[in-house]
Amino acid sequence: MNLDNMKIPNHVAIIMDGNGRWAKKRFLPRVMGHKKGVETIKKITIRAHQLKIKVLTVYAFSTENWARPKDEVDYLMSLPKDFFESFKPQLMENNVKVTYIGNANRLPEETKKILDRAVEKTQDNSGLILNIALNYGGRQEIVQAIQSISQAVLKNEIKPEEITEELVDQSLMTQDLASYSNPDLMIRTSGELRLSNFLLWQLAYSEFYFTKVLWPDFSTEDFDQAIAAYSERQRRFGKIS
Repeated sequence: MNLDNMKIPNHVAIIMDGNGRWAKKRFLPRVMGHKKGVETIKKITIRAHQLKIKVLTVYAFSTENWARPKDEVDYLMSLPKDFFESFKPQLMENNVKVTYIGNANRLPEETKKILDRAVEKTQDNSGLILNIALNYGGRQEIVQAIQSISQAVLKNEIKPEEITEELVDQSLMTQDLASYSNPDLMIRTSGELRLSNFLLWQLAYSEFYFTKVLWPDFSTEDFDQAIAAYSERQRRFGKIS
């Protein structure tokens, strides 16, 4: 892909959908689709780094996913260990910084320890931020932000009329991403056309890109096509260009 005149988004968010269907098509257990999907995360992370994208947020596990069969949930909770153990050298080599969003209090202790260790080991890296949404829900995030702001009002730290969009931004889980907290581009694989409770506030003015490709089959070429499609769009934010 010729990048000379290409508009590269600062923040790309991905709903990684289709792992189960990928496995089913091959008469494999669903968990094998998740395992293959992890390899896709690695490839797309490196490609995002090469394209000089600032933030890549991947939707790894939603608050609704706890309703899946226990053996599948247990497997998904074990994936961070395999992912970071095998991917750590490349993360360091490519200067990738790991962060995560979501409610960590419900995660298994071992899973949380692995995530915290990855954050700690890569905290001094200054390249692409790989932001993992784990046990994350957009509505729940907004509720928590409202609760936090309400507490500040009750303590007379702020007045209701001082609640602004900027204050809400600063109360969300993406606050540490600062000026890159709102994705420029949201990609969803597998042909589904919905947000599934993902970054509901942050995606208000994002460009959406949907593809029928299942996540385990999503290649760097597919990613490049999404970036190229984004580059051709005009983002007017309600204004006239």
